[in-house]
Amino acid sequence: MGEIFKVDSEEDIKRAMIRSKNAALKALQNYDLDWEHIRFNQLSDTCTFIVQTSNDGNFLLRIHSGMNNEEINSEIVWLDALNEKSKLTLPKGVLDRYGSRTVTVDQENGSHVYATLMRWVEGEHESGELSEDQVYKEGILLANLHQVSQQFEAPSNFTRPVWGEQSFRQSMERLAQYYDGFLTDAEFSLYQSAAEKVLSKIKELREDKESYGLIHGDLHQGNIVFYKGEPRPIDFGRCGFGYFLYDIAQTILGLYPAQRELVIKGYQSIRELEDEWLPVLETFTVMVMIENYCHHAPDPRETQGLIEEQPYAQAIIKSYLQGAPFLFNTLKI
Repeated sequence: MGEIFKVDSEEDIKRAMIRSKNAALKALQNYDLDWEHIRFNQLSDTCTFIVQTSNDGNFLLRIHSGMNNEEINSEIVWLDALNEKSKLTLPKGVLDRYGSRTVTVDQENGSHVYATLMRWVEGEHESGELSEDQVYKEGILLANLHQVSQQFEAPSNFTRPVWGEQSFRQSMERLAQYYDGFLTDAEFSLYQSAAEKVLSKIKELREDKESYGLIHGDLHQGNIVFYKGEPRPIDFGRCGFGYFLYDIAQTILGLYPAQRELVIKGYQSIRELEDEWLPVLETFTVMVMIENYCHHAPDPRETQGLIEEQPYAQAIIKSYLQGAPFLFNTLKI
């Protein structure tokens, strides 16, 4: 499979977008879709395009990089289960004219990429500060997703990533290559110490149906849209196996301390959290924060933002290493 999303420079980004647009136009030929317009949406783990039709609404076309066909198919199987077993409004895969969930698109260099078409989820990102009701409902949303996960029986060919010790070690290896773009050596040393503490805590956890299963894996605020005040999750491209508290950490990291408490209250109105959940959630919050920086570090578009976030990030890491609770407290930076 061709790796088309190398983003070490602006030129890499431009090339990836051009190749993705060509792949998207080829992929659309496999769908019985009377489309009128296609426009670039976003370049990240996938390159996505919004496809507009006159009669059937909008769709999201994704060009995948770095995942095999079984993994991509499994994501859509999971979404089918969520759509069937919950009342949530979610993305849903569209089969091509041959009944396939994915389309293989050959590249000029002899490699290939995979494409998938999803029904567009109506809603908007909240432009202002979230209301207490909206934040509370994000907790309910997470709990509903996890309830379905507890009931889900994966088919034999189901393949999705595992978000845990091994994936975190791989993220830290990536950060070691690129940290000097936004961290000093001393700051990176703190990251390494925090990572070792995270890894030691993860080893202490047990995997059971109450605490572990299929999770969204990337439900930060950018992957939640609101429609008439109700939160809707989008972009399940990182869904995989992990702890439910890891999933919650993804959602609360970008919120204020008081809002984080509301997410937890909303969650616990549907699902009770296990005893001693707070220190575990703080561990996963640090893990998620570091993973985010590992992911964005190579991308030159992100460098300035990463630098600006470091005072707060360093405050979290120092509190975590000192054993001082930070999740629901305002930190001095």
